[in-house]
Amino acid sequence: MSSRATTLSLSALLEARSAAPADVSPDGRMVLVLSNLSGTMQVYRLPATGGDLVQLTDFEDAVASARFLEDGRVLIQKDEGGNERHQLYLLDPAGSNPPEPLVYEPEFMHLDPQQSRDGSLLAYACNRRNGLDFDVFVRNLSTGDERTLFAPGGMTVPTGFSPDGRWLSTERLTERPGDNDIHLIDVRSGDVVHMTPHDDEALFDRPAWLSDATGFLFATNSGRDFTGIARYDLPSHSWRYVHEAECDLSCSIDWAGRTLLVELNEDGYTRLELRHSETLELRRDVPLALRGVAPLVRPALGPRISRDGSFVVYHVSSSVEPGDAWRFDVQTGETVRLTKSPADLPLEDLVEPELHRFASFDGEQVPVFLWLPQRGDRPAPVLVVVHGGPEAQFRPTWRDSALIQYFVARGFAVAAPNVRGSTGYGKRYEHLDDVRLRLDSVRDLAALHDWLAAKPELDGKRAALYGGSYGGYMVLAALAFQPERWAAGVDVVGISSFVTFLENTAPWRRYFREREYGSLERDREFLEQASPLTHVDQIRAPLFIIHGANDPRVPVAEAQQIHRVLTENGIPCELLVYPDEGHGLLKLANRLDAVPRAAAFLEQVLA
Repeated sequence: MSSRATTLSLSALLEARSAAPADVSPDGRMVLVLSNLSGTMQVYRLPATGGDLVQLTDFEDAVASARFLEDGRVLIQKDEGGNERHQLYLLDPAGSNPPEPLVYEPEFMHLDPQQSRDGSLLAYACNRRNGLDFDVFVRNLSTGDERTLFAPGGMTVPTGFSPDGRWLSTERLTERPGDNDIHLIDVRSGDVVHMTPHDDEALFDRPAWLSDATGFLFATNSGRDFTGIARYDLPSHSWRYVHEAECDLSCSIDWAGRTLLVELNEDGYTRLELRHSETLELRRDVPLALRGVAPLVRPALGPRISRDGSFVVYHVSSSVEPGDAWRFDVQTGETVRLTKSPADLPLEDLVEPELHRFASFDGEQVPVFLWLPQRGDRPAPVLVVVHGGPEAQFRPTWRDSALIQYFVARGFAVAAPNVRGSTGYGKRYEHLDDVRLRLDSVRDLAALHDWLAAKPELDGKRAALYGGSYGGYMVLAALAFQPERWAAGVDVVGISSFVTFLENTAPWRRYFREREYGSLERDREFLEQASPLTHVDQIRAPLFIIHGANDPRVPVAEAQQIHRVLTENGIPCELLVYPDEGHGLLKLANRLDAVPRAAAFLEQVLA
């Protein structure tokens, strides 16, 4: 055991708190913050110049998003027990009154609320029409009157009003993986402009409107591998690229339409820039408080530029820092820490990963973050952490670091790959696992195992897997298709059968996921063959499973069915089901119960 293990408590790692700015008030004086000080993400406020946090909500369940309305009230989204059926509430910013429901229909979901700049209208998406299709609704905040503005079918959400309030932009997922369309809807007439006709599979991000409403900037990868910044001209209904790089870009803008905030995703790490919105000339870099991740592509918690463009607030975390809220002054270049979340940790003992690439079965170069422990008397066991998605990217944030740092301190090496199909490495790479290429990503794990086992300081015979959601599928698939390589697995809310998953997931999720995995109608035979449950008799390694009873994405039956068969086969398999959780563990009490038990399981198997 490493000497560092005596100073790193798993409970202390799990209990480290974090905070992220959620919005800036219209006058720029206050910042809304989402923080898990209470054990779940709740809403707080503090002065934009720094000061004490004032708690505004105290729900048992986490708050998903919070934003200021033009009248000073706060709009929040929250579900119950992880069921993801988010409802909309209004909150007094003084915190003197309990939240009051604004749109409350517990059987339906309410997503991506957007307010017009004059404060009169609120747009949001909801599946109340049939439980499947998400239509866009517009609500008059004064009268409470609502109307359906856009209902093309499928998954459609609003992405923002134009500054003059005439247009509402919407995003609709198409039937192709990694592909969407942007439409502009005339709020008064209902006329629709399809602004992104295209032939290739392409991403089009939310608009960053110019102040005169003649156009906007947005990120897209149409016709290229990485996302660049493009400008859409409303009078001509045409767009062109204005800024590109050899990495993915995303952007937002101040209300004056002068300053563009650009995020560059450089091998998983964030770099922020401020550019002139017309010329795209670099005005200045935004130096992050630490080398880490501050993703602009997460609108609920991404960096915010104040309306007048005078400052930027952001959350940055890393593999060695839980993360807090920071403020960058554009004029002076000064950075101020807005929150200091409690963390009873010897941060100097935490380990940064090294980024490597290994050759997979076909020569494809696969990125992997690798944490190495202090050298011991014998080769170290290995834990491979696989991200969910699959259209996602492992980035060096605090999200998985509690478990990672604990095991590194106890003499384990930890590897976190971005197997083919991950985002952040270009469109070509993202589509290398689509539908019938699914098992190629699983083969990447075999190549990773062999790359790790070839290192004399690592013990390939003591290698285990840990993953959640799609990462949970990858754990189960590797155990089933590569039983000779893996000694154990931990599956968190993972898919054990693509067939039963697609049959039983929420109806809207089935439509969304069949784009990536294949459809039951056309691809059923392949989906059966790619499912771990079909090959469950090949699994020899012990398995630990964690699931939420309210999971609307991957139903808990996915965990129960593979647990039942493995138990019947005599394979050690433990299943933990939490009745008040959904797709993952959002409550600290449940994490403090589940993660130490999973860690003890891995230590026992690999000791």
